[in-house]
Amino acid sequence: MSDSLLYVPVRFRTGSKTYTFSISGFMAHPHDSVVVETKRGLEIGQVTGEANSSSGLAEGFEIKPVIRLATQEDLAKEKELIEKAKESRRFAQKEADKLDLKMNFISAEYTLDEAKITLTYLSDNRVDFRELLKVLANHFHCRIDLRQVGARDKAKMVGGIGVCGRELCCKGFMNEFERISINMAKNQLLALNVQKLSGHCGALMCCLRFEEEAYKELREGLPKLGARVEFNGEMFHITSMNVLDRSCKLENRNHALYLTLDELLEKGSFKKVENKEIVKEEKDEQ
Repeated sequence: MSDSLLYVPVRFRTGSKTYTFSISGFMAHPHDSVVVETKRGLEIGQVTGEANSSSGLAEGFEIKPVIRLATQEDLAKEKELIEKAKESRRFAQKEADKLDLKMNFISAEYTLDEAKITLTYLSDNRVDFRELLKVLANHFHCRIDLRQVGARDKAKMVGGIGVCGRELCCKGFMNEFERISINMAKNQLLALNVQKLSGHCGALMCCLRFEEEAYKELREGLPKLGARVEFNGEMFHITSMNVLDRSCKLENRNHALYLTLDELLEKGSFKKVENKEIVKEEKDEQ
């Protein structure tokens, strides 16, 4: 037992992000289930690390407390609420459909004390749900939070397996979404097939962001695709390049050459192409 104020990291069942809570008067260890006070109310989370004396947060940041270690009754109540939430989601969807509201409810979640229910939905546009809210309030008799999310948020909540064969990054470890652009695919010399570059959510895959810096480093000092190059007295265009195995393909009307990038850089002389890309200037003859 410890009466001093400590801090523990806690993660909730429906998310991958870790939050910091204060703890005093008892101890919690990794994998313990705890009842904590959040902005939404009382919730059950799992401790993910050892308690320590530093929160790691900026001074003045509000830190909610761990109320207690979760009891068997708390865990049983949580299971009941999960099933109750499924029925509540179906009810909300049915009522939204009656009102012809373009809302696709994807989840519902009660706080442990049943003081609040959070209903998450997808919609392409803003929805006037005032009439729906009246119906839901009359049915649930608790505070209601209707939360609109995007397709990427849905993928994070639902989860799945990516084309790499591993759990979706957004479900496994990502806490925030960063901006991803088609230019990242161009920089990585990928075919611009949006369907193949898209993840489960329909947006561009997050791994394009993860690998961006590595490809920038690998492409440093290299000519761009389409650049004109003189090699062994003939003019070619660079039609493909693989910076991972350091190879490239040169083509003209007569034939094609397959070279390593080291050979290209050592023996090739580059010209400016019509789209004004900046490429390596012609080398001085030794």
